[in-house]
Amino acid sequence: MSKIKLFSWNVNGIRAVIKKGELQSFIKNYDPDIICIQETKAKRDQVDIVLPDYDEYWNSASRPGYSGTAIFSKIKPIQVVNGLPQKIVDKYDMEDQYGHPNEEGRVMMAEYEDFYLVTVYTPNSKDDLARIPLRHKHWDPAFLEYCKDLESVKPVVFCGDLNVAHTEEDLARPKPNIGRKGFTIEEREGFSNFISSGFVDSFRLFHEGNGYYTWWSHWGNARANNVGWRIDYILVSKSISSHVKTAEIYKKQLGSDHCPISITLEI
Repeated sequence: MSKIKLFSWNVNGIRAVIKKGELQSFIKNYDPDIICIQETKAKRDQVDIVLPDYDEYWNSASRPGYSGTAIFSKIKPIQVVNGLPQKIVDKYDMEDQYGHPNEEGRVMMAEYEDFYLVTVYTPNSKDDLARIPLRHKHWDPAFLEYCKDLESVKPVVFCGDLNVAHTEEDLARPKPNIGRKGFTIEEREGFSNFISSGFVDSFRLFHEGNGYYTWWSHWGNARANNVGWRIDYILVSKSISSHVKTAEIYKKQLGSDHCPISITLEI
């Protein structure tokens, strides 16, 4: 068996996190085998970094400076596929409701020998909750179906910024945030559907209770006071959950309003 160190990080702009030197120090300190990046906000030719140990795969948004995902991998994937399949986009009427979801570069899949890896940057619901119908009726069920379709072939690991705190233990101040963006009944139900469909929240295999967060507001010294939200996750098919040996959050890693998360897979 070999160990795979898999990390996920919403960098909130890859050019900024490189300019600060934080992406470079992160790679040097933790030596990931695979890094899934969300919110790149750039195309590859706009990014000044050399990663000789990694194959790079990018799914940038059509709109400049917006959204986007990337996967950097020391292990060469069998294939990499950007976006949701058109049959799922059509089934959930996503293009009419939203504009084509693949134009925002939010989903990537890398196939490895023993599992599929999917990284996702889930649309947030906006402060006025304008995107709740999109999330509840279209995006969340479409993404779940995509992962379940992959799982019919081999186990799935999916990770990224899911833009929801699942339970009251996943944010520092649940009561005043009930019904607000990221903590609505509809968004939490979407996450619960992942769990009821057989996916396992890897972090909760090793850590119970509150105080574990991955995103903090820029206001009110929230990060220093750990007044945060856990909205970044790595979920795995139940069939490989016993192969997850560690799951961690790296609060001290700066560079973004999110911090990296990881699992170690023994395959």
